[in-house]
Amino acid sequence: MLQKTVEICGKEVNFRSSATVPRLYRMKFGRDIFKDLSKLEKAYKAKQDKDGDGADGFEIEDLEIFENVAYIMAFHADPSIPGTIEEWLEEFEMFSIYEILPEILELWGTNLITDVTAKKNFRQVAEK
Repeated sequence: MLQKTVEICGKEVNFRSSATVPRLYRMKFGRDIFKDLSKLEKAYKAKQDKDGDGADGFEIEDLEIFENVAYIMAFHADPSIPGTIEEWLEEFEMFSIYEILPEILELWGTNLITDVTAKKNFRQVAEK
């Protein structure tokens, strides 16, 4: 389990990534977080490559995926946040995908590396 604190509109928000996140995401939104984050990461990189800072904008679906992922990771870190994504987003004046997405992608990527390393080590021990 990994956790990161990000400042959004002057408010510190905790995000948490663990093996539970894909299940929470699937239960809440009925979608596969692996596919969604892969799509979001590709869109973000394409925007950066196009103009150097990603400032072209995202498709509506990309923004929705971003909000959903951010919400689930925030909820996983702090179950006391509002029960709906709309109520949670209302807590912020502005929620910039360009500032927060890189933080979430980094947290998610670190979690995946940790999971792969743990599985690899488990297999090596099991084979002995």
